[in-house]
Amino acid sequence: MRIFDPHIHMTSRTTDDYARMAAAGVLAVVEPSFWLGQPRTNPGSFTDYFDSLVGWEPYRAAQFGVVHHATIALNPKEANDPRCRPVLDLLPRYLDKDRVVAVGEIGYDSMTPEEDDAFERQLALAVEYDLPALVHTPHRDKARGTRRTMELVAASGIEPGRVAVDHLNEVTVELVHGSGCWMGFSIYPETKMSPPRMVELLRTYGTERVLVNSAADWGVSDPLLTLETGNAMLAAGFGEDDVDRVLWRNPVEFYGQSGRLDLGPAPAGEATFAGSSIKRGGS
Repeated sequence: MRIFDPHIHMTSRTTDDYARMAAAGVLAVVEPSFWLGQPRTNPGSFTDYFDSLVGWEPYRAAQFGVVHHATIALNPKEANDPRCRPVLDLLPRYLDKDRVVAVGEIGYDSMTPEEDDAFERQLALAVEYDLPALVHTPHRDKARGTRRTMELVAASGIEPGRVAVDHLNEVTVELVHGSGCWMGFSIYPETKMSPPRMVELLRTYGTERVLVNSAADWGVSDPLLTLETGNAMLAAGFGEDDVDRVLWRNPVEFYGQSGRLDLGPAPAGEATFAGSSIKRGGS
């Protein structure tokens, strides 16, 4: 089973996680920029974070044969902080980077006017830079947030097939199904989807334009829940081709629209980032 995790926050994970993932068949990941848990207080902290996503983290992943790409954005939660909003003006320098395959995570947290503005501006950047958009639906009041998301996406003029609406569940999937957008599901303990629930949704809605991810981060999460979902699909009677479509070909198709997806051998030996060069073997 080959696995491409289209949404995982490896900055929050250890090298042991990379080793386990590689052994389980995870060959590629996309890491969206997100809220780190501790509020950031100035744009410079985002610059350092973005530099890590496009420099250090691909190098770290490569030590285990995992290909790493990123998405870049001002996340919805911090879009409400006036100290962070100047980050919107910094994004163009990163949206030109080779390993940046989408604008994201964008979308809603509390559905404020500030979030509306950041969402609209970043959808416009996705159009300008010819990149897909990865959209975060809110943790609370998800149905209203997803409806509002779909309204803003439609108004933006971005092609629906270049948008993935993530963190969907049984309540919200119908709001996205049939829109032309991709449907993203996070298999995440306690607060999001489980493998058995995901299997039931795949029975109902099929395997096309579906992205299944672990969203593993600093919370209670598991970077191998993509594998568990694939095994649950097989146990439920799905074929190996169905599993390959969901866990590999679909994320390749979605992020391949960026024109920057490179799934050749993970770069090794030397990684250059932030003007420096790091060799294999650590510090």
